[in-house]
Amino acid sequence: MALSTISALSPLDGRYAGRLAPLRPLMSEQGYMHKRVQVEVCWFIALSDAGFAEFKPLSPGARTYLLGLVKNFSEADAAAIKDIEKTTNHDVKAVEYWIKSKFEARPELRAASEFVHFACTSEDINNTSHALQLKGAREQVLLPGLDAVIARMRDMAHAHAAIPMLSRTHGQTASPTTVGKEIANVVVRLAGARERIAGVKLMAKMNGAVGNYNAHLAAWPDFDWETFARKVVESSEPLGLGLTFQPYSIQIEPHDYMAELFDAIARANTILVDFSRDVWGYVSLGYFKQRLREGEIGSSTMPHKVNPIDFENAEGNLGLANALLRHLSEKLPISRWQRDLTDSTVLRNMGVALGYAALAYHSLGVGLGKLELNEEALREDLDASWEVLAEPIQTVMRRFGVQGAYEKLKEVTRGKTVAAADLHALIRSLEIPQAEKDRLLAMTPASYIGKAAELAKRA
Repeated sequence: MALSTISALSPLDGRYAGRLAPLRPLMSEQGYMHKRVQVEVCWFIALSDAGFAEFKPLSPGARTYLLGLVKNFSEADAAAIKDIEKTTNHDVKAVEYWIKSKFEARPELRAASEFVHFACTSEDINNTSHALQLKGAREQVLLPGLDAVIARMRDMAHAHAAIPMLSRTHGQTASPTTVGKEIANVVVRLAGARERIAGVKLMAKMNGAVGNYNAHLAAWPDFDWETFARKVVESSEPLGLGLTFQPYSIQIEPHDYMAELFDAIARANTILVDFSRDVWGYVSLGYFKQRLREGEIGSSTMPHKVNPIDFENAEGNLGLANALLRHLSEKLPISRWQRDLTDSTVLRNMGVALGYAALAYHSLGVGLGKLELNEEALREDLDASWEVLAEPIQTVMRRFGVQGAYEKLKEVTRGKTVAAADLHALIRSLEIPQAEKDRLLAMTPASYIGKAAELAKRA
């Protein structure tokens, strides 16, 4: 069977392939190969500038050519590396041999070819490549996706800041809020989670087979290899990697930063699961309507239905993302002795985890764009819920020392259908200042929103 979007095993490369086009060049196997080539070239050029008599500085033409291998890396180049791997049965060695094959027509580079992958273990190339992949995915896909959701939600919070809405703590009627304030709550949480994702330092090591520069010092015992490796890792691209240097490692970089990053992404996703479920409920209550799309069908048998499918899709895909992210964060920091291979196959699924997250952010954006507030439904709910004013009435009673305030309101309201007239009769009977009675009598469920509007506008 030919591989296509219909025959693909994963829906990320099948049904949803078009939505994940920005992530594919970064997190696919081709993207992984591309970053490996970048690391090998960066290390090679840096070695030429290290002052070794055996490896003179490269000419400007050679440098341009080498950087071109990175800049112009193509699917055909990735396929050529895969062909070499069929013989080597080792993917990093295949990258090394591919780079050396590109030196054949250039005598200057051919003469220095043994400095490709010099003193490196495979993990020096792999861990840096993974960090570069995550750097690209975070900057180009994940954060922009979250930022788009946050921006749309913030706009909604501000637009609906003063529109009253009945709260439903424990699923029961509770003190009113505003639509904007409830969205603002999520905006603030999500913005904080976004900053934690952005703040994780992406670590990389370049220190040999067990982290001690053994091979490096065997070649040049008096050279400061640690300072050299730090410079390669931390200098800006393209001549450096633009990452944070990890000075202590076994054969692999410890992956603690990966766990921190994946946990941070999972936390943002959990917030969005919470939000997706709430919006689903508000659609069910009629607080939101959804804009119709021409030709769209909600049910194969019930023509009236307009389902909140975007929020359902988002919730499902966020769950898939978090299942993988949590496995990654729990598994990756664990390695037997100086190295085992269990991380290698797991790391190849980073793109799957991030893909489901990116897909969910897209679905949320689509879903939020369809929502229309149904203010009539909001008003009807508030008008039918006068019992929520038991809270302000008994609080004012307590202010003025009325004994048993809470109990009196409980007797009048708990488990009962309460009308405005019932509360007004109670208010008029209270021994409190007339101005306070008048203030309580003027209060309605829709006006009892505290600072909700102000807080929503600040988000």
